[in-house]
Amino acid sequence: MTSAADHVQRLTAALHESNADLLRYLHRRVGADDAPDLLGETLLIAWRRVDDVPTDPVQARMWLFGLARGTLLNHARGQRRRLALADRIRSHISSAVTAPADDGGEVRDAIERLKPKLAEIIQLVHWDGFTLAQAAEIIGIPAATARSRYARAKEELRAALGVIV
Repeated sequence: MTSAADHVQRLTAALHESNADLLRYLHRRVGADDAPDLLGETLLIAWRRVDDVPTDPVQARMWLFGLARGTLLNHARGQRRRLALADRIRSHISSAVTAPADDGGEVRDAIERLKPKLAEIIQLVHWDGFTLAQAAEIIGIPAATARSRYARAKEELRAALGVIV
């Protein structure tokens, strides 16, 4: 049986090792304005669930990324509601002109047009450096499902970007 101090020590070590990576993970998905707030929410959830921290350091890191993913999903739901309201308001106003994309914007735009489940696999593997197996664990899906989603996402990205293989 582990003591509360052991749980706190494991969480503290996991956070110390993963804090910067978690912030980058969130920053890439929501930008500089919202990432620190979402990191704070993630840390709050982690402290509330300190008894659930896995004993293995790698598993503890994956657990933290799973919590961050949940925070992102909650944030995305709120964003969708806000965007739907903004769209309704915008429908009464003339269409705005979009700014030109920056370097890499074409790829980011193509990823944004993917279904969210496909985009998430691509982002975890290529932006965050996780293996497909680790990405599957973070998302909470079997590795085989992650492989098929990854393959489908790559096909759709190639088509969207006009890449011939």
